[in-house]
Amino acid sequence: MATALAPNQLLTSNGGVSPTPSRRRQFSTSYKRRLLEEAARCTKPGELGALLRREGLYSSHLAAWRAAERRGELVVGAQQRRRGPAPTPVDPSVKRVAELERQLAKATKRAERAEALVEVQKKVASLLEQIDQLHPSSDDERTGPR
Repeated sequence: MATALAPNQLLTSNGGVSPTPSRRRQFSTSYKRRLLEEAARCTKPGELGALLRREGLYSSHLAAWRAAERRGELVVGAQQRRRGPAPTPVDPSVKRVAELERQLAKATKRAERAEALVEVQKKVASLLEQIDQLHPSSDDERTGPR
């Protein structure tokens, strides 16, 4: 069912969602400086809007870039601020504690295996004693002829 506002080719089964996800645009410092210089040269009415349309930008981009320029973030070699929470410095003792915990877990597992082995040996010895008690035999038969 096509309408004047929504022709058939625009009505898609996925709700008009693009199959590839959008990526956040990133602009280089040199591009920002160049655009700010071009924007500063725009004096006639409509020139700035034409520049923004041509470059696919919003006025908020210019506002943010002007603020960054005032803060000194657009100079060559300036350190870019990273988005998101500040990374917490890694404490070297945390790494050491984790390594010691791994070693302890390994040693504990090995000790448990050794204890289980000792229990099996005790049971085997007990069974052999029971068999020996049920079938007593002389020492000569066990060792064989000499």
